[in-house]
Amino acid sequence: MAILTIVKHPADILEKECELVTQFDKKLKVLLNDMYETMLSADGVGLAAPQIGIDQQIAVVDIGDDTGRLNLINPVIIEKSGEQTDVEGCLSFPGLYGTVSRPFYVKVQAQDVKGRTFYIEAEDYLARAIQHEIDHLHGVLFTTKVLKYIDEEELEGYEEE
Repeated sequence: MAILTIVKHPADILEKECELVTQFDKKLKVLLNDMYETMLSADGVGLAAPQIGIDQQIAVVDIGDDTGRLNLINPVIIEKSGEQTDVEGCLSFPGLYGTVSRPFYVKVQAQDVKGRTFYIEAEDYLARAIQHEIDHLHGVLFTTKVLKYIDEEELEGYEEE
């Protein structure tokens, strides 16, 4: 597995609608593994393909709970409800954090590495991470949703709560 270079803002690929994945092959499996390793090495909880310069609807998410690693290919949010507001950051915006409001619950339809459709329901932090990565696949950056930017000193206060 390889650690890939994370694309930093500003980069055009971060703000474009990504292409649907149509080929489910060994290259895709390798890419997903590389993306996962890259995300872990950057201390992230999610990584979308455009963040490594690839124009495809692919994301990996792992918030470190019992859910484990999620490979999301061509994901679509089909249901959402509630509301939560919390601090977010992004591997493509190092050192930048802000409060973002998102639905508390989502139901997502996606495909796995073999092209099989599956559904996942998520709440709270996992729902937030999934929504953040799906936004990336549509060229939507968290900075467009920030209610208030948080500096690093304030961030330490949030982490202690």
